[in-house]
Amino acid sequence: MLNKVILVGRLCAEPELRQTSSGVQVCTFRLAVQRAYAPRGAERATDFLSIVAWRQQADFISRYFHKGNMIAIDGHIETRSYTDRNNQQRTAFEIIAENVSFVESRASASASAGNDFAGGNSFAGNAAPSYEPPQPVPAGNVPQQPASNFSSGDFGDFQEIDSDEDLPF
Repeated sequence: MLNKVILVGRLCAEPELRQTSSGVQVCTFRLAVQRAYAPRGAERATDFLSIVAWRQQADFISRYFHKGNMIAIDGHIETRSYTDRNNQQRTAFEIIAENVSFVESRASASASAGNDFAGGNSFAGNAAPSYEPPQPVPAGNVPQQPASNFSSGDFGDFQEIDSDEDLPF
């Protein structure tokens, strides 16, 4: 059986970081994810999903992601049952974030402050990692590549297998 979720979307609000009574950090937030398909002549629908992250992931998200930022999440779905205030039995579906990643650069995150989900808090004052594109090397100053112990990829480097009986599996 497989329970795997991969999402890319924008945070609808600031992530909420809390601690359990035993001191474990937990971060909850909602993610706006557009559907891949839209009927002809209609706009794509957006789903608003509840996400939960624990421990180091919770701390990481609360430090570096803010309302409007795009985030990539992989995790799994969990359900839980509870009784509401009116004594009705309810079921909650949550996505538990196992891994999270940046999707946009700091500049893009700052520029997203103008979209529907964004606030003015994108990465301001935080030391979030950023991507620096490699700088071009001036002509004539090309650095030498170190010697490699890897195969050239030529077919002569491989032994030919004549029959299925020689396969290791």
